[in-house]
Amino acid sequence: MQNLHGRDLLTLGDLTPQEVETVLERAIAQKHLRKTTGKPPVATGKSAALIFMKPSLRTRVSFELACVDLGLHPVVLGPADAFSREETVHDTIKVLERYVDVIVLRTFAQAHIEEVAEHASVPVVNALTDDYHPCQGLADLLTIREHKGRTAGLKLAYVGDGNNMANTYLLAGALTGMHVTIAGPAGFEPSADVVATARGLAERYGTGAQLEVTNDPKLAVSGSDVVITDTWASMGQEAEHAARVKEFAGYSIDAPLMSLANSDAIFMHCLPAHRGEEVTNEVIDAGYSVVFDEAENRLHAQRAWLSLVL
Repeated sequence: MQNLHGRDLLTLGDLTPQEVETVLERAIAQKHLRKTTGKPPVATGKSAALIFMKPSLRTRVSFELACVDLGLHPVVLGPADAFSREETVHDTIKVLERYVDVIVLRTFAQAHIEEVAEHASVPVVNALTDDYHPCQGLADLLTIREHKGRTAGLKLAYVGDGNNMANTYLLAGALTGMHVTIAGPAGFEPSADVVATARGLAERYGTGAQLEVTNDPKLAVSGSDVVITDTWASMGQEAEHAARVKEFAGYSIDAPLMSLANSDAIFMHCLPAHRGEEVTNEVIDAGYSVVFDEAENRLHAQRAWLSLVL
């Protein structure tokens, strides 16, 4: 088991393959314990600040319940509570770290959470930024492990916007040996810097992951074991929604596209889904869809991470 005590989680790229494995093994063990005995895995008697600069359903509920399971007292803060009244990030964090043992932040700019981590003496967890969503990435790796028995050597196809989830899947593939192909329209590819970073991680750790970017969704999905999509307009992009729907025509996961994947492929979506846009009802409601297992695993992955860093 890797020692993760006191560690930040700003992107999956902060972790080694062995550390990812440690988190997944802890999540599997705690999930089994919780379902078979009904008992919380540990009780720390500590506290966590859960700061939401963006609205949330899955992230807030799963983190609050993860805290309760661990014996942590969750203190939930919104935009009016934290980083307000023109107080500097430095001063806000220097106050918070006197009260709590971990800071969980869901915000917009990656630079914001990096500044928080720079000043904080307690662990900082990225609960979503515009660039990365490592907690969702860990939950998705857990879901894939449960349904496919492994991650290494699998082919994962992500069809849609080159957003924080696309970035996260590239890093996840690099660390676990999954072959990841991102397919989206021209101009909506993931950052070239993120692609280069992910390929560098795969090479450094020798995972054998093949990481590709294409504009052809059929090419990406063909022969895939896991097919994933996400909303075409993320939070903060609502004004672009109508234009993006036009740009992403042909990139919806429907039954004909899904049929190009392997016969035992699973479909995933981090939710919320815009049914009829990035995915059809026929796909998201199919037997191969594991979106609600995926949503549940946010709780288990995040609880595992909190227990390891505390």
